[in-house]
Amino acid sequence: MKKVEKKTKTSQTNYFGMESLLEKFLYYLEYEKNNSPKTLENYSLWLNRFVNYIGNVDVRDIKSMQILDYRMYLNQLWLSKKTINYHIVALRSFFKFCLKNDIDCISPNKLELAKMPTREINFLTQEEVQKVLEAPSQYEKNEFIKKRDTAILQMLYGTGLRVTELINLKRSQIDSETKQFSVMGKWSKIRAIFMTENAKQALVEYLKSRTDDSEYLFVSASANSRWKKLSRNSIEDIVKKYKNFSGIKKKLTPHTLRHSFATALLQKWADLRAVQALLGHSSITTTQIYTHVDDKYLKWVHDLLNS
Repeated sequence: MKKVEKKTKTSQTNYFGMESLLEKFLYYLEYEKNNSPKTLENYSLWLNRFVNYIGNVDVRDIKSMQILDYRMYLNQLWLSKKTINYHIVALRSFFKFCLKNDIDCISPNKLELAKMPTREINFLTQEEVQKVLEAPSQYEKNEFIKKRDTAILQMLYGTGLRVTELINLKRSQIDSETKQFSVMGKWSKIRAIFMTENAKQALVEYLKSRTDDSEYLFVSASANSRWKKLSRNSIEDIVKKYKNFSGIKKKLTPHTLRHSFATALLQKWADLRAVQALLGHSSITTTQIYTHVDDKYLKWVHDLLNS
């Protein structure tokens, strides 16, 4: 009889152990929350680091001071404040999951995030954007690459696409008769994408030059990877190439063009919620960073009161 009681106690301890619950939590994220593979990968990395640090302890026994010790440990790994915050956000989500399933554990509200400095957004002026968009036609000799790179730059700026969304686009997604299509963005959310007229025309010209049967929209012209999907690094190299040709001194990446897209819309008095939807931000707070990027422009607007 005593053996049965001991076995039951061990079974309960394992049930509430970090390893067992982490496995269930990752399953929950994948199949119930429908999170993306990248999100699952990140949460698995961050939470397994915590399990490796604290051990397969009973989640009900974890105390605030242990979390503080863990934060000190992460700091000793020379991780940035931002990266440490990612670890804490993952822990918050995990403890919320436990509480949701009637497991009495530490309150997620006790896990505070480190205060971050105001995020600086790098963006181009309209004049700088124009220089970059026109650079392929001015400096590239190969006709196919010229048309492809023009289309890439126009799409990055004219749609606000993330670079990952751009490289995964397929020809079947694009209707040359319309300026609208859909993508699967972060958190496996589908959102509508709208092209500018310039982006649409650049894309039409580029597609006319395609002689291959690759399903992907943007493909390599290199001999060793011809017609294969362009990589993230390839897109970054293309943007950097035309930054240098244009003589722009600012840092310029594909994401800078996305920032420039959002900034230009807000400077033209676009609604913040609409810009949030176009960018695919899950929170309006993320979009609000663009309302503070151009103090000179805001000063000019305020000076209208003096007119």
